[in-house]
Amino acid sequence: MSKQMQAKMTEQEPKPPFPEQHQKGPGLESKLDPLPHFHAEAYKPAGKLENKVALITGGDSGIGRAVALLYAREGAKVAIVYLPVEQSDADTTKKAIEEVGGTCLQIAGDLTDTAFCDKVVEKTVQEFGTIDILVANAGHQNRKKTLQDVTDEEFDRTFKTNIYSYFRLARAALRHMKPGSAIIATSSETGILGSKLLPDYSATKGAINAFTKTLAMNVLDRHIRVNAVAPGPVWTPLNPSDAGETPEQVAQFGADSPMGRPAQPEELAPAYVFLASNADSSYITGTVLEVMGGETTGG
Repeated sequence: MSKQMQAKMTEQEPKPPFPEQHQKGPGLESKLDPLPHFHAEAYKPAGKLENKVALITGGDSGIGRAVALLYAREGAKVAIVYLPVEQSDADTTKKAIEEVGGTCLQIAGDLTDTAFCDKVVEKTVQEFGTIDILVANAGHQNRKKTLQDVTDEEFDRTFKTNIYSYFRLARAALRHMKPGSAIIATSSETGILGSKLLPDYSATKGAINAFTKTLAMNVLDRHIRVNAVAPGPVWTPLNPSDAGETPEQVAQFGADSPMGRPAQPEELAPAYVFLASNADSSYITGTVLEVMGGETTGG
């Protein structure tokens, strides 16, 4: 693909206003309009993850689906975790992986359950013999106008999905990981900049950043790397299924980004390949990699 064609593809990524829409959480990618781009046709695989085994939570849709597909294209065997109601999206991910010659293990369940976090790791190891890459990507969010609107139940669900599961999955995966393995978490610009409408979600993403840095130091002597990716707005089911987001607001999602649009999942996925590949990032650990569409922070 020529440089001109690649530049044209970037320029033609969907921009708001999108059709007004809303879904009941957790939402399905198949119901989004326009459908997110996840195939990364301009990406050229190079066997960077050959013979690796990757476990990706939230792998049915959004960023997780795009990462799962690129990992498969790079030679990894992939296990994806998702909620049972997301089975149809998970089937689409599995089909896309198999179409490029990859292998995909589907594991349905709720990551707020401690026992299930252990189970998904053990099932992955049982199926593939090991685990080399953990991508803690599953997320939950609902906007609230004030802190008074954040119930204990909602706060609990957000923390258990976003940070507790990351902690529990990492703990379980580290029982099997060998030198050269990698752990990658999905953070967010809200964990760096905050968001007045997402106090609980932003807090979990800040916790993910701190835990990532701490865990990286903790396992450094085992030669296991731990990093996070902090995206800006990305066109996935997460926001159109946010209970605090109106259809009119969804139509303008990402409009206030410096690029004037949300990222497509395929634009995030290469960062996860980079952080998983020892050929690319063997000297990088404890980093929160910002992929925020022109939004900048100090440091």
